[in-house]
Amino acid sequence: MSTIERQKYLQQITQRLIIFTGTILCLMAVGLYQLNKLPEGHKHSYLVLIVFVSGLLGGFVSIQQRLPRIDVNELRVLSSSWLTITLIPINGGIFALVLMVIFIGNIIQGTLFPTYPEFTIKDAVTFKAWLSSTYPASGTDVAQLLFWSFVAGFSERFVPQIIRRSAYEVSSSQSVGIDLNKANGADAQNRGDE
Repeated sequence: MSTIERQKYLQQITQRLIIFTGTILCLMAVGLYQLNKLPEGHKHSYLVLIVFVSGLLGGFVSIQQRLPRIDVNELRVLSSSWLTITLIPINGGIFALVLMVIFIGNIIQGTLFPTYPEFTIKDAVTFKAWLSSTYPASGTDVAQLLFWSFVAGFSERFVPQIIRRSAYEVSSSQSVGIDLNKANGADAQNRGDE
């Protein structure tokens, strides 16, 4: 296979990725414009869209960096399929949303990760309020959320590793007979949360 053929495939793939990402960014702009028309209490809803796009952009950058190292046969396959090319960025967006839920649920915590204010859900009304008002605690937390959303898309193994690790820790806790509800209640009482 010649260098010219390789370059042709790389150009086709890059062109498709740019068209796909440009389309998503245009749709996001239209979505943000429409969300801006919502009543004041629902303005924070746009953050979910921005988190998804941050993950999508992370996936885009990741695949762009990997393309030069991919062999010609794989490039041929990638250049012939929109789905194959766009799947990595789409997964990045989905992983970014999952990571946002992980942050909201305090599954991973620390100074490098965003924090969210506590919110008690008692019924459908408070659940609806939670959906429209769950937002990071500060501007720094929003920046951290967007950074980690990009990382979730860029490093496609990052979020699955968090999920596997969390599942392993839960199954390990259950196998030794620890009642997670009681343990979580004791932790909350020690922190003075309840």
